[in-house]
Amino acid sequence: MILSVVKVLGHAFFVMAVGLLFMGVGRRFSARFHRRYGPPVWQSYIDVIKCFSRKSISHHWIMDMGSVMGLAGLVAASMFLPVGRYLPFQSTGPIIVILYLMPIGYLGMAMGVSASGNPLASIGIGRALTLMLGYEVPFATIVLCMIAAFNSTSLVSLGQAQQAGFLSWNIITMPFGFVAGIIALQAMLAEKPFDTMIAPSEIASGPMVELSGKFLGLAFLQHSVGIFVETGLIVTLFLGGGPGVGFFILKQFLVYMLSLAINAIFARYRVEQATKFLWFTAGGLAFIQLVINMYLRSGTI
Repeated sequence: MILSVVKVLGHAFFVMAVGLLFMGVGRRFSARFHRRYGPPVWQSYIDVIKCFSRKSISHHWIMDMGSVMGLAGLVAASMFLPVGRYLPFQSTGPIIVILYLMPIGYLGMAMGVSASGNPLASIGIGRALTLMLGYEVPFATIVLCMIAAFNSTSLVSLGQAQQAGFLSWNIITMPFGFVAGIIALQAMLAEKPFDTMIAPSEIASGPMVELSGKFLGLAFLQHSVGIFVETGLIVTLFLGGGPGVGFFILKQFLVYMLSLAINAIFARYRVEQATKFLWFTAGGLAFIQLVINMYLRSGTI
Protein backbone atom coordinates (compact mmCIF):
# COMPACT_ATOMS: atom_id res chain seq x y z
CA MET A 1 0.00 0.00 0.00
CA ILE A 2 2.76 2.43 0.99
CA LEU A 3 4.77 1.56 -2.12
CA SER A 4 1.72 2.23 -4.30
CA VAL A 5 1.20 5.64 -2.72
CA VAL A 6 4.89 6.51 -3.16
CA LYS A 7 4.73 5.36 -6.78
CA VAL A 8 1.67 7.50 -7.53
CA LEU A 9 3.12 10.57 -5.80
CA GLY A 10 6.46 10.07 -7.52
CA HIS A 11 4.80 9.89 -10.91
CA ALA A 12 2.70 12.99 -10.16
CA PHE A 13 5.77 15.04 -9.20
CA PHE A 14 7.66 13.71 -12.23
CA VAL A 15 4.86 14.80 -14.58
CA MET A 16 4.68 18.24 -12.95
CA ALA A 17 8.45 18.65 -13.11
CA VAL A 18 8.59 17.77 -16.81
CA GLY A 19 5.66 20.05 -17.59
CA LEU A 20 7.27 22.97 -15.74
CA LEU A 21 10.51 22.35 -17.64
CA PHE A 22 8.59 22.50 -20.92
CA MET A 23 6.98 25.75 -19.80
CA GLY A 24 10.36 27.26 -18.90
CA VAL A 25 12.03 26.25 -22.16
CA GLY A 26 8.91 27.32 -24.05
CA ARG A 27 8.99 30.82 -22.56
CA ARG A 28 12.63 31.17 -23.59
CA PHE A 29 11.83 29.80 -27.05
CA SER A 30 8.94 32.24 -27.53
CA ALA A 31 11.10 35.14 -26.38
CA ARG A 32 13.83 34.31 -28.90
CA PHE A 33 11.15 33.95 -31.56
CA HIS A 34 10.19 37.56 -30.81
CA ARG A 35 13.85 38.66 -30.62
CA ARG A 36 13.79 39.02 -26.84
CA TYR A 37 16.16 37.44 -24.32
CA GLY A 38 13.53 35.82 -22.16
CA PRO A 39 13.60 34.38 -18.61
CA PRO A 40 15.83 31.46 -17.55
CA VAL A 41 14.47 27.97 -18.23
CA TRP A 42 14.05 27.32 -14.49
CA GLN A 43 11.81 30.38 -14.03
CA SER A 44 8.64 28.22 -13.93
CA TYR A 45 9.95 26.33 -10.89
CA ILE A 46 10.76 29.63 -9.18
CA ASP A 47 7.29 30.98 -9.96
CA VAL A 48 5.57 27.96 -8.39
CA ILE A 49 7.73 28.14 -5.25
CA LYS A 50 7.05 31.87 -4.91
CA CYS A 51 3.30 31.34 -5.37
CA PHE A 52 3.11 28.73 -2.61
CA SER A 53 5.19 30.90 -0.28
CA ARG A 54 2.84 33.88 -0.50
CA LYS A 55 -0.49 34.67 1.13
CA SER A 56 -3.58 33.24 -0.57
CA ILE A 57 -7.03 34.80 -0.69
CA SER A 58 -9.93 32.34 -0.83
CA HIS A 59 -13.45 33.59 -1.55
CA HIS A 60 -15.28 30.33 -0.80
CA TRP A 61 -14.60 26.71 0.09
CA ILE A 62 -15.74 25.83 -3.44
CA MET A 63 -12.75 27.79 -4.71
CA ASP A 64 -10.45 25.61 -2.59
CA MET A 65 -12.06 22.38 -3.70
CA GLY A 66 -12.22 23.39 -7.36
CA SER A 67 -8.53 24.30 -7.49
CA VAL A 68 -7.52 20.94 -6.03
CA MET A 69 -10.00 19.12 -8.27
CA GLY A 70 -8.54 20.85 -11.33
CA LEU A 71 -5.05 19.52 -10.63
CA ALA A 72 -6.21 16.11 -9.41
CA GLY A 73 -8.25 15.41 -12.56
CA LEU A 74 -5.28 15.91 -14.88
CA VAL A 75 -2.87 14.06 -12.58
CA ALA A 76 -5.29 11.12 -12.59
CA ALA A 77 -5.39 11.25 -16.40
CA SER A 78 -1.58 11.16 -16.54
CA MET A 79 -1.61 7.89 -14.58
CA PHE A 80 -3.17 6.11 -17.57
CA LEU A 81 -0.85 7.61 -20.20
CA PRO A 82 1.93 5.22 -21.27
CA VAL A 83 5.25 7.07 -21.11
CA GLY A 84 7.33 5.02 -23.48
CA ARG A 85 6.96 1.52 -22.06
CA TYR A 86 6.23 2.75 -18.54
CA LEU A 87 2.75 2.84 -17.01
CA PRO A 88 2.16 3.82 -13.35
CA PHE A 89 -0.79 1.41 -13.22
CA GLN A 90 -0.70 -2.04 -14.77
CA SER A 91 -3.35 -1.16 -17.34
CA THR A 92 -3.59 -0.93 -21.12
CA GLY A 93 -3.81 2.87 -21.07
CA PRO A 94 -7.50 3.17 -22.01
CA ILE A 95 -7.92 6.42 -23.91
CA ILE A 96 -11.62 6.57 -22.99
CA VAL A 97 -10.66 6.88 -19.31
CA ILE A 98 -8.20 9.68 -20.10
CA LEU A 99 -10.84 11.54 -22.13
CA TYR A 100 -13.19 11.17 -19.15
CA LEU A 101 -10.68 12.43 -16.57
CA MET A 102 -9.28 15.40 -18.50
CA PRO A 103 -12.53 17.46 -18.48
CA ILE A 104 -12.76 16.90 -14.71
CA GLY A 105 -9.59 18.94 -14.35
CA TYR A 106 -10.87 21.76 -16.54
CA LEU A 107 -14.31 21.79 -14.90
CA GLY A 108 -12.66 21.84 -11.47
CA MET A 109 -10.78 24.99 -12.40
CA ALA A 110 -13.99 26.50 -13.79
CA MET A 111 -15.84 25.72 -10.55
CA GLY A 112 -13.10 27.16 -8.36
CA VAL A 113 -12.59 30.37 -10.33
CA SER A 114 -16.33 31.02 -10.74
CA ALA A 115 -16.66 30.98 -6.94
CA SER A 116 -14.64 34.20 -6.78
CA GLY A 117 -17.55 36.20 -8.22
CA ASN A 118 -15.27 38.32 -10.40
CA PRO A 119 -17.02 39.07 -13.73
CA LEU A 120 -13.72 38.95 -15.65
CA ALA A 121 -13.08 35.48 -14.30
CA SER A 122 -16.58 34.41 -15.34
CA ILE A 123 -15.98 35.75 -18.87
CA GLY A 124 -12.77 33.75 -19.08
CA ILE A 125 -14.45 30.57 -17.82
CA GLY A 126 -17.32 31.01 -20.29
CA ARG A 127 -14.83 31.30 -23.12
CA ALA A 128 -12.83 28.31 -21.85
CA LEU A 129 -15.89 26.04 -21.68
CA THR A 130 -17.00 27.16 -25.15
CA LEU A 131 -13.52 26.43 -26.49
CA MET A 132 -13.55 23.02 -24.79
CA LEU A 133 -16.79 22.23 -26.61
CA GLY A 134 -15.00 23.21 -29.82
CA TYR A 135 -11.91 20.99 -29.53
CA GLU A 136 -13.62 17.99 -27.94
CA VAL A 137 -15.54 17.34 -31.19
CA PRO A 138 -12.50 16.91 -33.50
CA PHE A 139 -10.49 15.08 -30.84
CA ALA A 140 -13.30 12.62 -30.17
CA THR A 141 -13.51 12.03 -33.94
CA ILE A 142 -9.76 11.32 -33.97
CA VAL A 143 -10.28 8.70 -31.27
CA LEU A 144 -12.98 7.10 -33.44
CA CYS A 145 -10.43 7.08 -36.30
CA MET A 146 -8.06 5.06 -34.14
CA ILE A 147 -10.79 2.66 -33.09
CA ALA A 148 -11.81 2.16 -36.72
CA ALA A 149 -8.20 1.56 -37.78
CA PHE A 150 -6.96 -0.67 -34.93
CA ASN A 151 -10.16 -1.94 -33.28
CA SER A 152 -8.76 -0.94 -29.89
CA THR A 153 -9.01 1.88 -27.34
CA SER A 154 -5.74 0.88 -25.65
CA LEU A 155 -2.96 3.45 -25.95
CA VAL A 156 -0.44 0.67 -25.37
CA SER A 157 -1.83 -1.26 -28.35
CA LEU A 158 -1.95 1.88 -30.51
CA GLY A 159 1.70 2.59 -29.72
CA GLN A 160 2.77 -1.00 -30.40
CA ALA A 161 1.00 -0.96 -33.77
CA GLN A 162 3.41 1.79 -34.90
CA GLN A 163 6.66 0.04 -34.01
CA ALA A 164 7.49 -1.21 -37.52
CA GLY A 165 9.32 2.03 -38.30
CA PHE A 166 8.69 5.64 -39.23
CA LEU A 167 6.44 4.71 -42.16
CA SER A 168 4.10 2.90 -39.76
CA TRP A 169 3.53 6.00 -37.64
CA ASN A 170 0.03 7.40 -37.88
CA ILE A 171 1.41 10.79 -38.91
CA ILE A 172 2.17 9.04 -42.23
CA THR A 173 -0.82 6.71 -42.47
CA MET A 174 -3.37 9.24 -41.14
CA PRO A 175 -2.18 12.69 -42.26
CA PHE A 176 -5.63 14.33 -42.09
CA GLY A 177 -6.10 13.05 -38.57
CA PHE A 178 -2.67 14.33 -37.54
CA VAL A 179 -3.39 17.86 -38.78
CA ALA A 180 -6.74 17.79 -36.96
CA GLY A 181 -4.97 16.56 -33.82
CA ILE A 182 -2.41 19.39 -33.93
CA ILE A 183 -5.21 21.95 -34.30
CA ALA A 184 -7.09 20.40 -31.37
CA LEU A 185 -3.86 20.32 -29.32
CA GLN A 186 -3.35 24.05 -29.96
CA ALA A 187 -6.77 24.71 -28.45
CA MET A 188 -6.20 22.33 -25.51
CA LEU A 189 -2.99 24.17 -24.64
CA ALA A 190 -4.79 27.54 -25.01
CA GLU A 191 -2.11 28.81 -27.36
CA LYS A 192 -2.76 31.26 -30.20
CA PRO A 193 -4.96 31.44 -32.14
CA PHE A 194 -7.03 29.76 -29.41
CA ASP A 195 -6.01 31.74 -26.30
CA THR A 196 -9.36 33.54 -26.01
CA MET A 197 -9.89 32.18 -22.48
CA ILE A 198 -6.93 34.20 -21.15
CA ALA A 199 -6.71 37.11 -23.63
CA PRO A 200 -4.46 39.31 -21.40
CA SER A 201 -5.11 42.52 -23.33
CA GLU A 202 -8.88 42.05 -23.11
CA ILE A 203 -9.95 40.49 -19.79
CA ALA A 204 -6.86 40.72 -17.55
CA SER A 205 -5.92 37.03 -17.92
CA GLY A 206 -9.47 35.77 -17.52
CA PRO A 207 -9.78 32.79 -15.17
CA MET A 208 -6.56 33.62 -13.32
CA VAL A 209 -7.53 37.18 -12.42
CA GLU A 210 -8.66 36.21 -8.88
CA LEU A 211 -5.98 33.58 -8.22
CA SER A 212 -3.26 34.38 -5.72
CA GLY A 213 -0.71 32.48 -3.69
CA LYS A 214 -1.27 28.73 -3.61
CA PHE A 215 -4.25 28.98 -6.00
CA LEU A 216 -2.05 30.52 -8.69
CA GLY A 217 0.58 27.90 -7.91
CA LEU A 218 -1.99 25.13 -8.40
CA ALA A 219 -2.99 26.73 -11.71
CA PHE A 220 0.67 26.63 -12.82
CA LEU A 221 0.91 22.97 -11.86
CA GLN A 222 -2.38 22.14 -13.58
CA HIS A 223 -1.13 23.72 -16.79
CA SER A 224 2.16 21.82 -16.54
CA VAL A 225 0.35 18.48 -16.16
CA GLY A 226 -2.00 19.44 -19.00
CA ILE A 227 1.01 20.03 -21.28
CA PHE A 228 2.40 16.60 -20.41
CA VAL A 229 -0.88 14.72 -20.93
CA GLU A 230 -1.95 16.50 -24.11
CA THR A 231 1.39 16.32 -25.89
CA GLY A 232 1.72 12.72 -24.69
CA LEU A 233 -1.56 11.82 -26.37
CA ILE A 234 -0.36 13.23 -29.71
CA VAL A 235 2.95 11.36 -29.40
CA THR A 236 1.20 8.07 -28.63
CA LEU A 237 -1.54 8.42 -31.23
CA PHE A 238 0.52 9.71 -34.15
CA LEU A 239 4.27 9.50 -33.46
CA GLY A 240 4.66 5.89 -32.40
CA GLY A 241 5.05 6.48 -28.67
CA GLY A 242 8.62 5.76 -27.63
CA PRO A 243 10.89 2.82 -26.77
CA GLY A 244 11.86 4.54 -23.54
CA VAL A 245 10.90 7.42 -21.26
CA GLY A 246 13.61 9.77 -22.54
CA PHE A 247 12.74 9.29 -26.21
CA PHE A 248 9.04 9.74 -25.43
CA ILE A 249 9.69 13.03 -23.60
CA LEU A 250 11.87 14.24 -26.49
CA LYS A 251 8.96 13.71 -28.89
CA GLN A 252 6.64 15.54 -26.49
CA PHE A 253 9.08 18.44 -26.38
CA LEU A 254 9.19 18.68 -30.17
CA VAL A 255 5.39 18.66 -30.36
CA TYR A 256 5.22 21.41 -27.72
CA MET A 257 7.80 23.51 -29.58
CA LEU A 258 5.69 23.18 -32.73
CA SER A 259 2.70 24.48 -30.77
CA LEU A 260 4.69 27.46 -29.48
CA ALA A 261 5.97 28.25 -32.98
CA ILE A 262 2.36 28.41 -34.17
CA ASN A 263 1.51 30.53 -31.13
CA ALA A 264 4.28 33.00 -31.98
CA ILE A 265 3.11 33.79 -35.50
CA PHE A 266 -0.70 33.71 -35.31
CA ALA A 267 -3.14 36.29 -34.02
CA ARG A 268 -5.99 35.49 -31.65
CA TYR A 269 -9.38 34.26 -32.86
CA ARG A 270 -12.57 35.50 -31.29
CA VAL A 271 -14.32 32.77 -29.37
CA GLU A 272 -16.98 32.19 -32.04
CA GLN A 273 -14.31 32.14 -34.76
CA ALA A 274 -12.26 29.63 -32.77
CA THR A 275 -15.24 27.31 -32.23
CA LYS A 276 -16.26 27.39 -35.89
CA PHE A 277 -12.68 26.75 -37.01
CA LEU A 278 -12.37 23.78 -34.65
CA TRP A 279 -15.69 22.28 -35.70
CA PHE A 280 -15.50 22.82 -39.43
CA THR A 281 -11.77 22.71 -40.20
CA ALA A 282 -10.32 20.37 -37.56
CA GLY A 283 -13.57 18.44 -37.28
CA GLY A 284 -13.86 18.19 -41.07
CA LEU A 285 -10.31 16.84 -41.42
CA ALA A 286 -10.91 14.33 -38.63
CA PHE A 287 -14.18 13.23 -40.26
CA ILE A 288 -12.44 12.74 -43.62
CA GLN A 289 -9.84 10.57 -41.90
CA LEU A 290 -12.58 8.61 -40.14
CA VAL A 291 -14.35 7.90 -43.43
CA ILE A 292 -11.06 6.80 -45.03
CA ASN A 293 -10.27 4.49 -42.11
CA MET A 294 -13.75 2.93 -42.17
CA TYR A 295 -13.53 2.29 -45.93
CA LEU A 296 -10.03 0.86 -45.62
CA ARG A 297 -11.20 -1.46 -42.87
CA SER A 298 -14.17 -2.65 -44.93
CA GLY A 299 -11.91 -3.21 -47.95
CA THR A 300 -13.94 -0.92 -50.23
CA ILE A 301 -10.84 1.06 -51.27
